[in-house]
Amino acid sequence: MSMTFSIIKPDATKRNLTGAINKMIEDNNLIIVAQKRIKLTKEKAEGFYSIHKDKPFFKELIHYMISGPIIVQVLKGDNAVENYRKIMGATNPENADNGTIRKEFAINIQENSVHGSDSEENARIEIDYFFEKNEIIS
Repeated sequence: MSMTFSIIKPDATKRNLTGAINKMIEDNNLIIVAQKRIKLTKEKAEGFYSIHKDKPFFKELIHYMISGPIIVQVLKGDNAVENYRKIMGATNPENADNGTIRKEFAINIQENSVHGSDSEENARIEIDYFFEKNEIIS
């Protein structure tokens, strides 16, 4: 069993989709072992997305991510990173497979409802950015 990191983004929390998204996660054999509803500060969002700081969409991304509450989660299961990425679907919901979170719920490529780690290494970094070890119940 491995772990991955998940964010349910502001567009989804505003539309009260947290339960529906988590049902899709749990129905696909991932267990939520840590969860918090938070409001990102500008500084925390800039730190998390620092890899994109030189990209033209950075300011818009930060504005979006601080626009409302988010749900940060740790998911556990077999091949958690790969499994969750399949459940999420393509970044652009127009290209996402039917039955994926983004195909079902995303508004557009930016407001695409969820984030998930793209590697086990990044999952560890992202989990540590938001969670203390004692907050993860495994």
